Amino acid sequence: MKKILVVLLAAGLLAGCQNDKQTMGTLLGGAAGAWAGSTIGHGGGRVVATAIGTLIGAGIGSSIGKSLDRTDRLALAQANQEAFENGRSGTASTWNNPDSGNYGSVTPQPAYKNTQGQYCREFTQTIVVGGEEHEGYGTACRQPDGSWKIVSN
Repeated sequence: MKKILVVLLAAGLLAGCQNDKQTMGTLLGGAAGAWAGSTIGHGGGRVVATAIGTLIGAGIGSSIGKSLDRTDRLALAQANQEAFENGRSGTASTWNNPDSGNYGSVTPQPAYKNTQGQYCREFTQTIVVGGEEHEGYGTACRQPDGSWKIVSN
């Protein structure tokens, strides 16, 4: 048990310079990984399994913690729908989540009809998560119910 606490403390120190959500993901993932490793490992291999489980769990938890949360995804989806439906070509629609600090924009291009008769728009999207900017391109098409669906990235 002392070895598990030492490994978790090390994971916590490694997580010290991350944002709060990412830190919590790292710690919770590390704890879950330590538990899984300690129950899978036997005898002398238990310590190694616990350490490996902690590192794997901390890595997975960190990745999840720094990704977009539910509020971010809702704000992004709303900005996309507004941009695709009403946005002027070449003009960015923005979104932000003051709680997470994440933000972004979507810039639609002129609408056109595809071969299936749907109205579509190509777009550029920028998302800033944890201070890192990510840019993507894609196409969204209007669905029969009036919503827009991203059909390619």
